[in-house]
Amino acid sequence: MDKLRTLASTFWLLLAAAALTVAVSAAAAAAVRCPSGGCADDPAKISLTGIYLGQAVVAVLAVMAVSGEYGTGMIRVTLAATPRRLTVLAAKAAVLTGVILVTGTVAVLGSLLAGGLILPGHGIGPSHGYPAISPGDGPVLRAAFGSVLYLALIALLSLGAATALREAAAAIGAVLGLLYVLPIIAVFTGNATLSRHLEQIAPMTAGLAVQATTGLNSLPISPWAGLGVLAAWAAGALVLGGTLLRSRDA
Repeated sequence: MDKLRTLASTFWLLLAAAALTVAVSAAAAAAVRCPSGGCADDPAKISLTGIYLGQAVVAVLAVMAVSGEYGTGMIRVTLAATPRRLTVLAAKAAVLTGVILVTGTVAVLGSLLAGGLILPGHGIGPSHGYPAISPGDGPVLRAAFGSVLYLALIALLSLGAATALREAAAAIGAVLGLLYVLPIIAVFTGNATLSRHLEQIAPMTAGLAVQATTGLNSLPISPWAGLGVLAAWAAGALVLGGTLLRSRDA
């Protein structure tokens, strides 16, 4: 995975992921207003809105960690140097997880800071009965920590998909479709029960339940259980990718 660390595109994609997450979160906070208070808003979740778009950049970076080598043929050199293919995949997963955890932490803390500064001026703050956005608050800490883990799991899901599909366009399309299309289908099913079940198994809607700090009873799935669903998707993608990596020629 030295290739991931030395490629200039890696730095720019990580910077883009953090910057886009914070920028979108700040824009979402600036767009929400509740002058009289009493609105059914979740300050922490609003402040973390940027994760919805930042994850796309994380997915692209993770896919390129594998498909870039297939595209250039460097994967043959990598596998020749390390014949144990699952070791190669594990090394990629470990390094990728590390850089995404760091980037995700920066992005999440920046987003919460932006929300904490902007939302109180729009009527969504302690003066109107809303909880302060503080990492010392249990639910906010869970939302922040869970969001960082969410981005890491998205990276692993994307890595597994790229290992299985090899081609960047196919892998990126598959991951983004899985993330963004399933929730859209859930909205337009016309059946409340089916819609709720789709939200419970879709990696994005289930995983992002970890951001909620209010109205937990109305969620289709509990916060940690939702993150567990995403973890299952990531594990499944890695198992599939690892199986195909072992059985196919480079």
